[in-house]
Amino acid sequence: MSSSTEKSAPILMVVLAFATVYTVWGSTYFFIQVAVKDFPPFILGALRFVIAGGIMAIWCSIKGQNIFAAKGIKHAAISGILLLFCGNGIIIWVERSMPSGMVAIMVSSAPLWFVLLDKPKWSENLRSKSIISGLLIGLAGVILLFSEQVTEAMSLQGSKSVEMSSMVLLVIAAITWSGGSLYSKYKSSNDSIIVNSTWQMIAAGIAFLPGIIIRDEFSTFQWKNVSIDAWMAVLYLVVLGSIAGFSAYIWLLKVRSAMQVSTYAYVNPVVAVLLGVFFANEKISSIQIIGLVIILGSVFMINMTKYHRDKLAEKSIAKVQ
Repeated sequence: MSSSTEKSAPILMVVLAFATVYTVWGSTYFFIQVAVKDFPPFILGALRFVIAGGIMAIWCSIKGQNIFAAKGIKHAAISGILLLFCGNGIIIWVERSMPSGMVAIMVSSAPLWFVLLDKPKWSENLRSKSIISGLLIGLAGVILLFSEQVTEAMSLQGSKSVEMSSMVLLVIAAITWSGGSLYSKYKSSNDSIIVNSTWQMIAAGIAFLPGIIIRDEFSTFQWKNVSIDAWMAVLYLVVLGSIAGFSAYIWLLKVRSAMQVSTYAYVNPVVAVLLGVFFANEKISSIQIIGLVIILGSVFMINMTKYHRDKLAEKSIAKVQ
């Protein structure tokens, strides 16, 4: 989908969608960690996305939309597996043992992969010094934001606390998420956003099932042992993380450039830190404040570049007319 085919959308809707993706997904790291304490990883993934997909399928039925008549089921299933099973599934797996700071740092490399994998936009993005600078500055800001926590975790627990295999998996997660996002953007059909999102979640939920069998997770799992906190975390992940957040994300990919949408990966860690400060009485250091400012500055730089490009494009069209 070229820039010329990106759909226009009301600015208020765009702002609300970005706000949802920025804030809601920034909190999901915490809720995944809460849920995975009581749920095995593959059961958690299947439960989250099967329930979310089922709710959305019911909503489609209420709205009179026949999801089985959709033209883009195959493409939605492929992008759903890349995004939610591979990308999100790896995060669930790694958050069982890896410090959340390290997880956030590795996942925040996604915007760089967006630029590298978005071949139709290479001539536009790779030639823009402001975009490349914004991406690199944002990544540096995320590293600075979590530098103290990572250093402390490694010094207290030793080098074994950060296993190389987990770091490699998180790089794969960032790549598959970026690839799945671009696949969804360029291969999406004219089906409604809710229909596409429904099939993406159902496909991902089904993809988790073989892992449950292979790992024999039900042999040691007891539903009665699941805490209220874990159930509330799952509820949050289903309703806000999946239905609201993911649907907003897929819609943004249709109306905005993938590079611009990818800035969520820089803002999510900021939200996670702020939530900890305001709701968990966590302290924030001067270094972290600097990191927050750098990250927000990089996102502003990237978005302003996109804004100026759109304005120049509109002026060019007006002159031609």
